[in-house]
Amino acid sequence: MDLTTLEIFRLVALENSITRAAQRLQRVQSNVTTRIQQLEEELGVALFLRDGKRMSLTEQGRAFLDYAERLLSLADEARQAMHPDRPGGRLRLGSMESTAATRLPRPLAAFHGECPEVTLEVSTGTSAALIDGVLARRLDCALVALPENLDATALPGQGLQGDAVFREELLLALPPGHPVVESPAQVRVQTLAGFAKGCTYRQIGEQWLTAEGTPPGFRVQEVGSYHAILACVAAGTCIGVLPRSVLDLQRDPAPVVTHSLREIDTWLVWRDGYATAAFQRFRGLFGQNGA
Repeated sequence: MDLTTLEIFRLVALENSITRAAQRLQRVQSNVTTRIQQLEEELGVALFLRDGKRMSLTEQGRAFLDYAERLLSLADEARQAMHPDRPGGRLRLGSMESTAATRLPRPLAAFHGECPEVTLEVSTGTSAALIDGVLARRLDCALVALPENLDATALPGQGLQGDAVFREELLLALPPGHPVVESPAQVRVQTLAGFAKGCTYRQIGEQWLTAEGTPPGFRVQEVGSYHAILACVAAGTCIGVLPRSVLDLQRDPAPVVTHSLREIDTWLVWRDGYATAAFQRFRGLFGQNGA
């Protein structure tokens, strides 16, 4: 087992396909197949279930992927640590959907201009999933809204460090024509469109809506994007929670009614001790360029 084999395994797992992994690795398919078979023989377990050309991880494969991600991350961090004044290698950034759409384009463009040799990988998810990814070394850093049960002062105790980099105004979006509201009791629609559990904005919305007791028939409809949230609100079937910056980004915004819930900081979080040159350069951008 070596780092090259781990990288091959990782890509096959992510692509669910030897063919696509081989294309990304610029290797012949037979070589990738052989390396996976040799790895399974060495470990003494099947890492993948084969269904035609589709490859899906077994339970042991999912467990091994976690170890592989951590080993590859640590190796890359070690390589970068040998050149503390020269940004290079890979930087894996996680971000909330809203932040990726409204806040990241300018700093990412600036970062690429300053550090073109750094391979930047950006993925999105809920704040809880992103924080877990940083702690598990699947991500190097992430832009998140801290969950209500995680105060900024508690970050070091979780093995994390963080900077507050943006402030968002969080809005409750109501269907067109809905009367202006001042309290949860005035909300006429009892379905909240939101992301999966682990989304801090959804958590804040649920807490506000149920502060005076859970309304009869209240439920959450999980969707995968802010476009879907706004579509559900515009259709009159749901309410939603989103930052004002997302609404401002719409070219032809739906005529939704809004109620300001609160302001909330977006944090850049990273593992305690993580200090590669690439990350330090990226972190420094958030005090520049109006980011």
